[in-house]
Amino acid sequence: MNAFASLPFLFLLFAFAGMLVIGFSRGKKENKEVFLSAFNDLLDVIKPDDQTFTNIGGFVGYHANLFFREKGPVSEIDATITLLPRHAWLYMPISKLIMKYDRLFITLYMRHDPPGEGHLIESKYSGLRGSEITAAHRLYREEVKWGAYDFYLYYEMAKMYDFLMEFIYNNPDPGVIRHIAITPKQRKGFIFMIPQKGQVAKYLAPTYQLIISIFES
Repeated sequence: MNAFASLPFLFLLFAFAGMLVIGFSRGKKENKEVFLSAFNDLLDVIKPDDQTFTNIGGFVGYHANLFFREKGPVSEIDATITLLPRHAWLYMPISKLIMKYDRLFITLYMRHDPPGEGHLIESKYSGLRGSEITAAHRLYREEVKWGAYDFYLYYEMAKMYDFLMEFIYNNPDPGVIRHIAITPKQRKGFIFMIPQKGQVAKYLAPTYQLIISIFES
């Protein structure tokens, strides 16, 4: 009798285990698709002479180093993508609360000095851990509307303000862009975006050209 009574529990246990297995397989596949879509778009836009890719976190983290042989404005680019753990259904809700979305960080190492420091950062993203602007206290700040989003525009010099405002005017939808940064001390440009499939190249291309034009000005 006890054996029969335990059968429903065993069925539920097997069903739950089966769901986890299916979720693991589907989540792993979706994360791979997001990673490949983002990094293929990155290569299409940047067109480096050489590149290396490294897995830094199982199914949730990858890093790319892009190199250039010619003496252009960019000497090297680093890109890191961190993905939600779609393969781990039990942890996924917690990760959504903490991490919120997939993240693509792109750092451009430049050969020239820019006209001061500047940032365009989405206001909600600016409140998340790790998104703080170190030099914010010495920069001018304005609140601007970019598409449907509220952004903060930080700038050190009027020329930087003009660059960023013209960019907003010419590109009225930020799409998946959440932070653009120009840091003169390190000669770096920085882009943070949400790597939605099929959207990275569309919004990366004009942003990449913006950073190059700023450093070449």
